[in-house]
Amino acid sequence: MIYFDNSATTKPYPEVIDSFIKVSTEYFGNPSSLHGLGVKAEKLLTQSRKQVANLLQVKSMEVYFTSGGTEGNNLAVKGTAHAYSKRGKHIITTVMEHASIKETCKSLEEEGFSVTYLPVDSNGLVSVEDLKNALRTDTILVSIMSVNNEVGSIQPIVEIGHLLKECPQVFFHVDHVQGIGKIPLDLAAAGIDLCTISGHKFHGLKGTGVLYVRDGIRVSPLFTGGNQEAKLRSGTENVAGCVALARALRLTLQKSAQDYGKLTEIRDMLWNGLNEITGVKINSPLHGAPHIINFSIPGMKSEVFIHSLEEKEIYVSTTSACSSKKKSISDTVFAMFHDQKRAESVIRISTSYGNELYEAELVLQEIKNTLSKLQKVMG
Repeated sequence: MIYFDNSATTKPYPEVIDSFIKVSTEYFGNPSSLHGLGVKAEKLLTQSRKQVANLLQVKSMEVYFTSGGTEGNNLAVKGTAHAYSKRGKHIITTVMEHASIKETCKSLEEEGFSVTYLPVDSNGLVSVEDLKNALRTDTILVSIMSVNNEVGSIQPIVEIGHLLKECPQVFFHVDHVQGIGKIPLDLAAAGIDLCTISGHKFHGLKGTGVLYVRDGIRVSPLFTGGNQEAKLRSGTENVAGCVALARALRLTLQKSAQDYGKLTEIRDMLWNGLNEITGVKINSPLHGAPHIINFSIPGMKSEVFIHSLEEKEIYVSTTSACSSKKKSISDTVFAMFHDQKRAESVIRISTSYGNELYEAELVLQEIKNTLSKLQKVMG
């Protein structure tokens, strides 16, 4: 089996599963309980928070555990919008954000907020100048992903952060779900106020995540009830999941330091190989994230192509996993190229540090074979 769908989810590290099982069986107490089991669970939770904070180079009190990227993005955008609505009701984002940002912004528009959706160029990049021109006196939040989940475009986050430092009334949220462990990002240096990551994207477990909230920023909670996570995220904490997330993040950052070159080597091989195949159009920018290659075969149904590869035990995807079952076009690819057929036939390859160069060679050969076979069937 060759698994090239790591942007949808990653296989948990064995050490991560071991941590989860150990905590679940030996430290199963509720961290809010006063007895010894609860105190041990709370201590593990505190240690995990500190570990994540150290890895992200932030304060422990700025780390809030969530259930993943969708909750983190909702909490960051809705929570900030509601907390500062008296200051202003204008939000800026882009046309190619994850659905958890786009749909959240749409729901805020129904509440009376105004949202500006910045366009992107053919590399999937926003213009800092466009952002500057979109800023208004009532702007309270800018939300832009670091790495696009479909095509791997790396947004100019540092430049945007520097621009927004001149606008202290505007908060800066970054969806770093696809960037963590792949693209270095210094949250403080980039002037980021809120940042979302998701455990299952870096070999942690599904249902785990973190929202970084810079000290001093108010965020209205989505859930009311208990006082967990400093009253920002009510609900009994998933202690075992939080411990597993902290371990997965540490292991991934270690692998990033060791194997980043291998990841870029695999991407270069895939890029060059796909570029030589007649009928294939590469959608990812040349200097994009090291783990995502997105391409189209106009006129070909991507679902058919993907299932043909699956017969060879090669697993890739179409658009993002959250929207792939809708059988709609890729809004991201359409926003980049304004080409309906290209946006209808999108295929995404996404790798991890566990993949090898020989796998890329085999996948390229099978892509050629599958394309040839399907073209004959189509006549």
